[in-house]
Amino acid sequence: MQADDAKQILRTAEQLCTADAVTQAVQSVAAAITIALAPANPLVLAVMSGAVVFTGQLLPLLNFPLDLDYVHLTRYGDATVGGGIEWKMFPEAKIAGRVVLVVDDILDEGHTLAEIKRRVLQAGASRFYAAVFVDKDIGVDKPIAADFVGITLPNRYVFGFGMDVQGAWRNLPAVYALKQG
Repeated sequence: MQADDAKQILRTAEQLCTADAVTQAVQSVAAAITIALAPANPLVLAVMSGAVVFTGQLLPLLNFPLDLDYVHLTRYGDATVGGGIEWKMFPEAKIAGRVVLVVDDILDEGHTLAEIKRRVLQAGASRFYAAVFVDKDIGVDKPIAADFVGITLPNRYVFGFGMDVQGAWRNLPAVYALKQG
């Protein structure tokens, strides 16, 4: 996407969550994770690339030992509609016998997170937890629910705070939705 096109998208977008609300949501998720997982020495798996921002702000708030790695898979690429799952990286050897916390930017339809859970449990994790910054209310049941949720948003295409629109605007501190109509 060209810079002028990205700027036009942002000019016409609607802000759904301010930067201050984002910070408060991250702090709330961190507090809940600390209560639940502090004794577990979990393996935290960040989902690339969307969870980079959320993970980077979440981890310094978790005041307990943990290990960090990542998974990389995609359903979207630069598109706005999901397709088939394409695995790019999975840390198989580090998972057996571990409590695993997967951190992702958004729980949309749930197919990607459900696939990650299936693969993590298949690799021998003793427990699986999921933390998402956004749980999108899509109006239908999802194949998986997150254990820790930052914010819930309506069924719109959202971007900012790690989520992109055609590859752009992951770096925004707030969350926006594409203009409707």
